Amino acid sequence: MRIIEVTSLDAPELDAYARLTEAQLRNRLEPEKGIFIAESPKVIGRALDAGMQPLSMLMDRSHLGECASLVARCGDIPVYTGPADVLERLTGFRLTRGVLCAMRRPQLPEVEDLLADARRVAVLEGIVDHTNVGAIFRSAAALDVDAVLVTPTCCDPLYRRAVRVSMGTVFQIPWTRIGHDPDDWPQAGIERLHELGFKTAAFALDDDSVSLDDAGLNAEDRLALVFGTEGDGLTSSTIARCDYTVRIPMAHGVDSLNVAAASAVAFWQLRARPAGFP
Repeated sequence: MRIIEVTSLDAPELDAYARLTEAQLRNRLEPEKGIFIAESPKVIGRALDAGMQPLSMLMDRSHLGECASLVARCGDIPVYTGPADVLERLTGFRLTRGVLCAMRRPQLPEVEDLLADARRVAVLEGIVDHTNVGAIFRSAAALDVDAVLVTPTCCDPLYRRAVRVSMGTVFQIPWTRIGHDPDDWPQAGIERLHELGFKTAAFALDDDSVSLDDAGLNAEDRLALVFGTEGDGLTSSTIARCDYTVRIPMAHGVDSLNVAAASAVAFWQLRARPAGFP
């Protein structure tokens, strides 16, 4: 490892941790040079397990000893270090468990390749809260969803907060974008899912909705579960194009759940079951 003491907060090699915006980190003009930031030893470890390429680390000096094995896994990359208060001034926040790692963004697969053998897929339409996106990925991984698709207007699952809330499961469950321009969703995207053999289920409060425990819904072999943005939910255009509109039965006059909570309930109820399973 190459331990480098942080002596100047303005050093250009620290830009990824302090001054580059998320859009600059993604580097849309040259996506092969895009970067994301992983935070905490557990998340960084899961990223390495998934084959992510580390570029550098930023670490609270007091954590060097306990993170020695993690640093060793990263190979010969620079490890920038300093006291916690200096690093907090650099990044604008206190480092979770004292460590960040800049990593090369992976190339996303094509939708058709990602879904070749999938039976249960989550689709995130326009969700802009990174915490919710991270929580949905964690539930999807825990409850055996095969893949996640994010629409063009959904926030980045590799944003630092989303990665941290997911506890690194964003590296464990396959995902990609379904389209790159807003016009690619919903019409073209839902048609694409239908062509791949998926029935689509929009989660929305609607007079024509079926209950989550509907027998026909639960019997579908290949199912894409579509969740909408916080507050407004799914667009009417999306709901109209889906095969099902689904509601979660609730008690005590509660009419809706946070999208992350709703997704977890849906993933459990609609999980793929072996043939003949009741």
